[in-house]
Amino acid sequence: MTPAARVQAAIDVLDLVIEAARSNGAPADRLIADWFRPRRFAGSGDRRAVRELAYRAIRVCGEIPENGRAAMLQVAAQDEQVAALFDGSRHAPAPIEPGEPVAQAGIAPRWLMERLASSGIAEDEAAALLERAPLDIRVNTLRAGRLSLPEGAERTVAANGWRYPPETRIEQSDAYKAGAIEVQDTGSQLTCEAVAAASGETVIDLCAGAGGKTLALAAAMENRGALIACDTDRARLSRLAPRAERAGATEIETVLLDPGREMQALQRLAGKADAVLVDAPCSGTGTWRRNPEARWRLTERQLARYVETQARLLDVAAALVRPGGRLVFVTCSLLDQEGASQAEQFLARHAGWQAQVPTLPAGAPRGPGLRLSPYRDGTDGFFVARFVLL
Repeated sequence: MTPAARVQAAIDVLDLVIEAARSNGAPADRLIADWFRPRRFAGSGDRRAVRELAYRAIRVCGEIPENGRAAMLQVAAQDEQVAALFDGSRHAPAPIEPGEPVAQAGIAPRWLMERLASSGIAEDEAAALLERAPLDIRVNTLRAGRLSLPEGAERTVAANGWRYPPETRIEQSDAYKAGAIEVQDTGSQLTCEAVAAASGETVIDLCAGAGGKTLALAAAMENRGALIACDTDRARLSRLAPRAERAGATEIETVLLDPGREMQALQRLAGKADAVLVDAPCSGTGTWRRNPEARWRLTERQLARYVETQARLLDVAAALVRPGGRLVFVTCSLLDQEGASQAEQFLARHAGWQAQVPTLPAGAPRGPGLRLSPYRDGTDGFFVARFVLL
């Protein structure tokens, strides 16, 4: 593909991404992979270049663009070399016409910027949410010593964390194939450390998903005790079993939950858990580095539904913890509605609980908990709070 043809390909991909953002369709990375599948003429260099152009446009446009061309014209407005490729040649985008629509540059839609600002996130900190994320891994202590780490890693502040450049193909390494390492953001690792899961305990991961945090908890527990991974999504939860086998995590029980009826499946554990992790569904504002188009998908109505779900799950979790036990609440969000305010409202609803701010090597105090951000901590954005039942 010529450089100009790559720009047009990125425009075509962006059209799909924008349509999916409006209709809650497939994520950008899947759309890009699907777009290239029948186009076997495109080499690896073409694929990389088109992907980089598309994500560059996604990151630079705050409001959702009218279409892919408008998004790429915003890139062209900031880069003369890209602008020169709108030359109308074969497979290239048509020349730029005076006055044609150009997408609005910015960090996020206006309403989201207002929510971030009211949550104490200044513009420079918000801008860091769109920087390219590094590749973080967690050494799996259940498989430790089997293989050495691939070269090029630097330590992170997480107990078993290492960091690689974004383009590292870690999944092709022998250590990854052997289950000796797991891909996991440093912030995510730290939220697991906040649980302080120990051997012999009963620990519940209430919103386990595909089990990334569950595997970290299993390693901390050294495969001793009861670790229950729960979720309402059967497909996501089914991915945990092969991951656990690869990681050598042998003591994980999975429980499929019915939304709104979680306690029916968990009644046997009521008042018995030493720790419950609520990694609640949220807006994902803290993960824009990895999914920048997510800020185009979020609506105020969806945010309100997330906040309602989080509160309900916290109430479910509270019923599972034994006296003296702990509840750890986590969201990958920088919005106070899904963080400090949610934690404060939990304490107001539940007498007998006390906030115990986690002692972590990163994060800044925010309400009853800590907030991690890419700008200050080099991690994805998270809020984490720990409550103890007196």
